[in-house]
Amino acid sequence: MKYFSLILFSIILLTSCSKDDDNSTSVPTSGSNGGGQTGPNLIFKLYFDSTLARLDNFGNPSTIPSGNSAQSPKFHAMSAHYIEFAPDSLTQIGNGEIVYHGSETNAGGSNAVDFDQAIVKGEGETFYSIPLSQVTAGTYKWLRVSLTYQNYDINYLVSGIGIQTGRLASFVGFNNYITNYVINTQTVSVNNNKLQGYWGFETSVLGTTYTSEGQSSGTTVPNPIASTSPVPAGSCVVTGSFPTPLTITGNETSDITVNINLSTNNSFEWKDLNGDELFEPSDGVNPGDTVVDMGLRGLFPTYQ
Repeated sequence: MKYFSLILFSIILLTSCSKDDDNSTSVPTSGSNGGGQTGPNLIFKLYFDSTLARLDNFGNPSTIPSGNSAQSPKFHAMSAHYIEFAPDSLTQIGNGEIVYHGSETNAGGSNAVDFDQAIVKGEGETFYSIPLSQVTAGTYKWLRVSLTYQNYDINYLVSGIGIQTGRLASFVGFNNYITNYVINTQTVSVNNNKLQGYWGFETSVLGTTYTSEGQSSGTTVPNPIASTSPVPAGSCVVTGSFPTPLTITGNETSDITVNINLSTNNSFEWKDLNGDELFEPSDGVNPGDTVVDMGLRGLFPTYQ
């Protein structure tokens, strides 16, 4: 395993997602759901959609600034740490109906998401389920999801060789305890806490595999109700509204499936030095394009 000098990322991590024609993945999944119970169940599934709106921190449409370029990555898998229903825009985080909270640990010193216990799932897969009998009856307008991990492909240009594809694993939780993780084929050992913005990158050029690691700061987290119900800095809790409020009566006889639709619309954005709309990172000698935005660009939940 060689460290890849072509990818000397200088990343300011923001948040966004996309819909892929081929969502096959070699990324291992982990974790469990609320199984072992008889139904009906509340089921959460993940979808990555590049056709959804591209939002900013406050849920407003966001365009690509002059001098930058962007692409919609091909997502393979994602993990979340927290799921909450909120009845209205005045409900403060933690005061809604919390239906999922992942494992945390102090193994790395300070409290952190325990990545070893994290649920990592791909497009259309069931991320988590819980018996509806365990959910408080009520009508809920908003969904909050705290994202912690993303795994996706990006395209980049290597001078003299051409367009290449690389796999990026990024950790966007508030703090992440990681023993080791697989980017694509390569395992990276950490055995420590990593703050929000830690990433690993893997690519293969002319038959040789290269990897690199890095740490960025700052995360854009779309929250359309930030003025009335803000989320803690660094939490990466994205917020989205149901088209029609979700009502749980407590008398359901069949499952309710909530689709966590995440916008990947031009979510990977970089400072384009020559304006050719191709991502060209440094080759170790000459300065290259630097990433200014990566991740999820909005949450648009639906249910059935």
